[in-house]
Amino acid sequence: MSIIHRRANRKIAILVRLFVIPMAFTLLAGCSSQSPAPSKFIYQSGLNQVRLEKDPESSSNSHPANLSPTEIGTLLRSVRVWERRNLIHRLISGEADRTRGFRNEEIVLLAPALSKALAQATPDQRVYFHLSHATDQGDEESTTGWLSVHDPVLLLSLSAVHDRHGPGPDISKYDRQMPNVPEASAAFDVTFEPEQYLSKVTSGGRLFAPDQREELYIRYREALVALPIFPGLEPRQPIQPLTP
Repeated sequence: MSIIHRRANRKIAILVRLFVIPMAFTLLAGCSSQSPAPSKFIYQSGLNQVRLEKDPESSSNSHPANLSPTEIGTLLRSVRVWERRNLIHRLISGEADRTRGFRNEEIVLLAPALSKALAQATPDQRVYFHLSHATDQGDEESTTGWLSVHDPVLLLSLSAVHDRHGPGPDISKYDRQMPNVPEASAAFDVTFEPEQYLSKVTSGGRLFAPDQREELYIRYREALVALPIFPGLEPRQPIQPLTP
């Protein structure tokens, strides 16, 4: 009987090592790990939003940063974007036209919220923004990106600019006949004009994934001295009473 008991005890010990101990370590690791810091919404209206989130690429941003809505609007107005074409496409159709990355109405919506977000950001945060609306054709048009300051440059990252695609679940209230629009975003190129104020441009994305990431490193202080001010974002001046 003692031999049988020893064998049974040995089997129990093996089972403990194989299952119980690893499960205990897993539970301890789960309890000790900290959940990621939640995002802080600065602006949200419908599908449009601006929020602060953890910056996975930097913990030493120059935040909080003091950029007025007018200054941010002036910089956004100088962003240009165009369709990325391969050599054959360029030979047949030529170079794609460059258009503004942010329309006037988008700047008016974004600039105040981005200014407020940068003023509240910590060095380990960045500003995320997303603009989206339904078009008359029934699809959805989105612009998505991030903003952070690394003095002496402002980093603007874009993953989509005026990208038209099938509507997401939050746009179901638009009851329209949806066209057959591909879900993959069209590849694009982006720059800042005049390009003399660009410190660096990088292009990338996740490996084996359609996600695109275009990054502009803008020497924003130099650019703001030279660029014309974007109108309409300045705080309204109080009306002075007429002197007799």
